[in-house]
Amino acid sequence: MGLFRKKSKDGEAQKITFDPKTEYAVLRCSICNGEQVAGFKNRESGHFTEVCLIRNEKELEAFKQTYGVDSIVKEY
Repeated sequence: MGLFRKKSKDGEAQKITFDPKTEYAVLRCSICNGEQVAGFKNRESGHFTEVCLIRNEKELEAFKQTYGVDSIVKEY
């Protein structure tokens, strides 16, 4: 899935499905500009599914709460 997601009829972006048995939460961090992207990485294939851009701690907590994630692995 790319940068643009289809919105539902009520205007909200569709929620990505997350299976903790096959995927884990990842926070990809750029060493160049500090950009952080939250998403899920497949345990077998290593495929990363981007969910949202994280600009501050509040957005990170919202991501954790939305998907029921306790810990996030940081990748650079």
